[in-house]
Parts: sequence; structure tokens; C-alpha cells
Amino acid sequence: MRLRVEHTTHYAFDQPVAHGLQRLRLTPKDTQGQRVLEWTMRFEGAVAEAEYDDHNHNHTTLVSVLPGVREVTVHCAGLVVTADNAGVIGNHAGYMPRWAFLAQSPLTRPGPKVRAIMAQLDAPKDDVLAQMHRLSALVLASVAYAPGETHVHTGAEEAAALGLGVCQDHAHIFIGAARALGVPARYVSGYLMMDDRVEQEASHAWAEAHVEGLGWVGFDVSNGISPDERYVRVATGRDYREAAPVTGMSWGAGESRLAVRLAVEQQVQEQ
Repeated sequence: MRLRVEHTTHYAFDQPVAHGLQRLRLTPKDTQGQRVLEWTMRFEGAVAEAEYDDHNHNHTTLVSVLPGVREVTVHCAGLVVTADNAGVIGNHAGYMPRWAFLAQSPLTRPGPKVRAIMAQLDAPKDDVLAQMHRLSALVLASVAYAPGETHVHTGAEEAAALGLGVCQDHAHIFIGAARALGVPARYVSGYLMMDDRVEQEASHAWAEAHVEGLGWVGFDVSNGISPDERYVRVATGRDYREAAPVTGMSWGAGESRLAVRLAVEQQVQEQ
């Protein structure tokens, strides 16, 4: 499937910015089942300073905010060809060793509520793939999808205790539980083309677990499926903080307001 993506992030500041830096993980990468045909980034109120692949092999762009501006816009657009591989990404690659994805972080560390979800696992212990599919279903059954109830700093245990969350929370709970079971797991940020619309609500997040014989396999807990050709992988990490699309800091800007516009649509190739 050929997917056309347009993603615009706009910041408005109450006061002129004295100094600001942003780290952008907004460029998809070629992986199994995904090929980037074209991708451009354009900035208003900021300038690109450096580009590199980080420790998770995410293509990263560092930008500085121009002094004195009160608005910053980052516009990304591109064309990505995807395939449905039932969520299978394959062998481990990148600079991070696979064992690093067994270590918990503050956002994934399980507590009593997450362990209560794990206690319901009834899949054979020697069938890791079946365990992960069952775990995904249990997380969704225990934590209802509810926008606005959590935030980017909400940890897995907090969301599990609340019983409410969004894709980020579902991914963190799944990752924390998988690691506690001895299965390497990581966070994925990217895009999902919803079948009933072009304008999407936000970028999407899901999880991947490493299964011997298959490699990394994706689990979109919020939608109860493994990623298919409607998904575009952008960044991976041990949790949201390592795969967040935009992180940064600014001085002298006062309060800021964020607006995001995302469009993902299938492009029909002309014969």
C-alpha cells in the first residue's frame, strides 16, 4: 500500500522565545514491510542544526528555535510503501543490544495492578507468541481506551490502576508485563491510516515483543490487532521518552500551546 503522510506540528508561545532546542523523531525508516519513497521536513521559526541516527536507530533531527519568535511550525510530508507482514518486523538491528529491552523504566515498571493482569495469562508458557497475543487482549480488556484521562508522563501501573488510557498507556502496560515475563519488548511511535477518514486524530503508538524464530513482532493493543499495511513505523525505544516524535526545551517563552494536524491516506498508483 502506498501511504501519503502529512504531519504539521505548530507551537504558539505567550512570549518571544529567548532560546529553544527540539529533537525530532519524525522521519520513517526503511524496515521489513516498509520502504520510504520520499520524505521532506520544513521549518518555520526554527532551523535544522544536525541529523543523526540515535542509539535506537531512529533518524533524528535537532533544530534550534530562532530567537524572538512566538510561533514554530514543523511540517513533514512523504510517501511510504507498506506491506502486511502480520506485524513481523524480523531480526534485531540497531545499536541497542536486545537484552536492554528487558530492563524496566519508570514508565513501564509493573506494580500490583499490572501483575494482576499478568496473572490472568492462560496461554502455554512455551508459546511466547500466543502469550503475547493473549497479553495484548488482557490489557485492552482491563484498560478501556479513554482520551484525556492520562498524559505523557503517566506510567503503566498508574494507567492500569485507573483502568483508563490511550495507545501510549496500553503499550507501556504491555511492555512492562512482557519484560516481567522475560520477553524483550519495545515502544513504537508512528502513523495509522484509519479506514474511515484521511484526517487523523494524532500519531499512534504500539508495542513490539521479540519472539524467537520470528524476531520483533508488533502488537497494537488499542485496536486488538498486529500492525498491517495501514501502519507506518517511525521510531522505537524502551518507552515513550525514547521514541517521542518531538521533545525539547525553551527559555523565555512563557506558556505554549500545541496544535497538530495529521493526514494519512492511500495513494492509488497510476498505471
